[in-house]
Amino acid sequence: MNKKLNVAILFGGRSGEHQVSLMSAKSIYQAIDKEKYNVTLIGIDKQGNWQLGDGATFLLNSEDPKLIALNSSQSTQIIPKSNNNQIELYGTQNNQSQGQVDVFFNIIHGTTGEDGAIQGLFEMLGAAYVGSGVLGSAVGMDKEVLKKLLRDAGIPIGKFRVIRKHEAEKFNYQEAINELKYPLFVKPANSGSSVGVSKVKNYKELQEAIQKAMQYDHKVLIEKCIIGREIECSVLGNDDPVASVCGEIIPQHEFYSYDAKYIDPEGAKTKIPAEIEPEIQKEIQRLAIKTFKTLECRGLARVDFFLTEDNQIFVNEINTLPGFTKISMYPKLWEASGLSYPDLIDKLIQLAIEVKDQKKNLIN
Repeated sequence: MNKKLNVAILFGGRSGEHQVSLMSAKSIYQAIDKEKYNVTLIGIDKQGNWQLGDGATFLLNSEDPKLIALNSSQSTQIIPKSNNNQIELYGTQNNQSQGQVDVFFNIIHGTTGEDGAIQGLFEMLGAAYVGSGVLGSAVGMDKEVLKKLLRDAGIPIGKFRVIRKHEAEKFNYQEAINELKYPLFVKPANSGSSVGVSKVKNYKELQEAIQKAMQYDHKVLIEKCIIGREIECSVLGNDDPVASVCGEIIPQHEFYSYDAKYIDPEGAKTKIPAEIEPEIQKEIQRLAIKTFKTLECRGLARVDFFLTEDNQIFVNEINTLPGFTKISMYPKLWEASGLSYPDLIDKLIQLAIEVKDQKKNLIN
């Protein structure tokens, strides 16, 4: 009989996507095969404390995306340590082991969880973990670096300009407006789930949007608005990744905002699979895989595209730790491709172990 693996679902975090992460963790915990895995829940609160959670009570208001929260009332604060090639979780009060971890299933969306920060800790521990490594996570999160790498790889992207906070007063706004034309999108360079994103139609709105975006990052992108359908494609794998069928997001608001994604049940409609020509889907899948490889990703990612009326395809961005609720696009696209939600979780854990095994053959 095979020994059950110890899987720790890591969620929460300090970013503006804290609540999205809680919803993703809830879905993963409910679906993971507990006959195959011993599951530990580790919630990181908004102050950065690591806490063990109980499967029955680890969330408060778990059905409400606005009010969902970590239940810290009975939790044990912990720190992870590497002990003889085994990851141990130690209580901060008694310094006693609270359990072992074979694989971290990290589902902390946004800053510190998706940008290479937590991945760096996993690497220092020598841990197996789901998702991209330090480099893939970092460049996938930074929209300026991402776009420059894609552009250099010959992958089509929209025009953009970058403003850094310390240069904002000297920035030539009129030159950017003349080049990109209204309407424009303004967004933090390092953020996800449309946090801090605005669509603007005049100079006053542009200034307000930049101030809003700079609350989340000191680097802000101004992007040309590409008129087209919003198509998404999921990627799965390590050295030889594969792409799912495509899906389409049909926003019911000005754009696919944070509220449209997670709060407003009528915020957007989805079509899976997307109603596009087979050759268009094939090209989007090719570009999704090329984007994944160009950015040194592994495990999973969702690549978002614009498809114009004349069938031009542009990569908008990549999400290296996409939403993982049962109704999120990433797992839904794989379900439509023939891979169930529990089997997808299982595959991602296998891919994490595969990466760790590959590293055993390297000389440190």
